[in-house]
Amino acid sequence: MRDLGGKPAAAAAGYALPFPVPDSEAAVRLAAELEDRVAGVYSDLVRATVDGRRSMAAEALREAAVRAVRWRGESVAFPGLAERAAAATAKPTPTA
Repeated sequence: MRDLGGKPAAAAAGYALPFPVPDSEAAVRLAAELEDRVAGVYSDLVRATVDGRRSMAAEALREAAVRAVRWRGESVAFPGLAERAAAATAKPTPTA
């Protein structure tokens, strides 16, 4: 991250879950959600890097996508990008 000019943020002491996890079904949904989010980060890294780092990021993206499929039972067309497309369509368009 530093090599690319970024400044890493310190890890938080705790994290808020994206939704309540009262049972095993919700835990499976959470596992798939986390893998989707990890895939998004690796997708960004694939776009931002070259050579060996890009290959490692692409492999990590693939692995995260495979784990998400195992949890969810189905795949998405573009792992690491699906949640971004959903978020983009949900945001209101700014007016000038």
